Amino acid sequence: MRGSGRGNGATAWAGQSAILVAFAGLFVGALFLGAGVSAQDRPPPAAAGQADAAGEETLADMQYPDDIDPAWFNKLFQQVALNPSVAAAPEQPLPFNHEWHVTEVGLDCTNCHTNPDPGRLMTFPDTQTCMDCHSDIATDKEPIQRLTQYHDNQQSVPWVRVYQLLPGVNWSHRTHVDAGVGCLNCHGPVPELEQMREVTAVTAMASCQSCHQQQDAQNGTALNTCATCHTWPDDKWIEVGQ
Repeated sequence: MRGSGRGNGATAWAGQSAILVAFAGLFVGALFLGAGVSAQDRPPPAAAGQADAAGEETLADMQYPDDIDPAWFNKLFQQVALNPSVAAAPEQPLPFNHEWHVTEVGLDCTNCHTNPDPGRLMTFPDTQTCMDCHSDIATDKEPIQRLTQYHDNQQSVPWVRVYQLLPGVNWSHRTHVDAGVGCLNCHGPVPELEQMREVTAVTAMASCQSCHQQQDAQNGTALNTCATCHTWPDDKWIEVGQ
């Protein structure tokens, strides 16, 4: 990573401070949610690790200041990943019962959610996909009548995305799908939800690390460096104050 400065230089610590500040809320929330890491659990500071074989620092190997032990952070990450999300379901423009459409109708995730190039995000279904069924089914229902209006006006339904990525995070659904990660592995029991909501804290850094820190993740090829998920303008760390 250019500009990370693995020594004790100001630029290195500035870059790492930006990350630590960005996820401070995550750490505090974990403590209040019963993550189980108290001051007594925190081990004495340990020496910083070394860069990995590729020459980039992993989360566990970053150059921390003297009073921060990476092992303590890693323990917290493992705890937070076990915590479910308590976020409320966002208000959607139309009601959609995932449980009914999956268990009763027999739809699969990919019947409605496709992954067009470049594969970063899954998409919402266009109105024609919905109308393939609802041009004849439940046409007397008010939500379906509103759906029909969207379709007739050639408008997309303004669905609200439930899982929001944090700014500065590079993510690709396709990479994970190609690696064999299933929808429910990250999004939880969607087929049981009448109203779609954020069931798991999958967009939290802790959840990412719970897989990427495993030695056998993707047969040992899953990347776990800072630059894997966080790249900044001109490939440089954000300076404090910018």
